[in-house]
Amino acid sequence: MDSVIRGVAIYLLLVVIIRATGRRTMAQATPFDFVLLLIVAETTQQALLGDDFSITNAVILIVTLFMLDVGLSYLKRWSPSVSRLIDGRPTFLIHDGQIDERALKKTRMDTSDVMVAARAQHGLERLDQIKHAVLENDAGITIIPRPGA
Repeated sequence: MDSVIRGVAIYLLLVVIIRATGRRTMAQATPFDFVLLLIVAETTQQALLGDDFSITNAVILIVTLFMLDVGLSYLKRWSPSVSRLIDGRPTFLIHDGQIDERALKKTRMDTSDVMVAARAQHGLERLDQIKHAVLENDAGITIIPRPGA
């Protein structure tokens, strides 16, 4: 039972930390982010398993974490406010051609991140060709070009 409680606590803690640090951590992974992920994974493993490295304990933890994830997905589906709390909501980085510096700062992104998405999605070369740029809940950036761009 101790493993189940630890598993739930660590899962919730990681969801809160990832949510608090912003969607950029998932969208624009750098080598530093990868190293941090490895360290967090090892630390999490130690916190989850404690001194019990048995197969039984590992299976219990895996099942617990998947059940918790499935349970949260149902809860998010049932309650839009819980969904917004966990997943956030889309953020306009550029709205009607105007760059929202506050949104960029809050999401720890800059215009070069927007331009990467603009080039990849539509082959755009300049910021003035973008009508809207939206940072989605899944950490992807959606670009809507200006008409004729």
